[in-house]
Amino acid sequence: MEQSKKVAILMGSDSDWPVLKAAAAQLKRWGIPFEARVMSAHRTPDAAAKFAREAAENGFGVLIAAAGMAAHLAGALAANTTLPVIGVPVKGGAADGLDALLSTVQMPSGIPVATVALNGAKNAAVLAAQILALSDTRLAALLREDRAGMAKTLAEKDAAVRAEAAAL
Repeated sequence: MEQSKKVAILMGSDSDWPVLKAAAAQLKRWGIPFEARVMSAHRTPDAAAKFAREAAENGFGVLIAAAGMAAHLAGALAANTTLPVIGVPVKGGAADGLDALLSTVQMPSGIPVATVALNGAKNAAVLAAQILALSDTRLAALLREDRAGMAKTLAEKDAAVRAEAAAL
């Protein structure tokens, strides 16, 4: 079986790293190789564009991009690659993340960015894994196992609540 393609975890500032650690931890848990980098759509636009343009040939399959406030990184990357880009809007600033959410999700036609919830780095990793699992049977099996585990945990919680409610 071929090794999964890598996932890039890109952030506009190292202040986004505490949020993005959840994505890194999830990818590591599934054995998906990743690289975490700090690059800005505004302060290092050439480096960000070059990274995106060369991402596929450098073994990446999905890019996860996070930024707060105006949050243009995901869009700047998407403009320079045909790889899937997943945006993680980061909470903070005067609008508490609403500006990041809107600037990440409101992309022009033909340049999509899949967008997860504010600070939704773990879901970004899950979505990246689902994309990679289209051509990786090992990863697809891990995702199915995780879903089964979630269902089992919820069934146990349901049983506990039902038992407690019945005892009232």
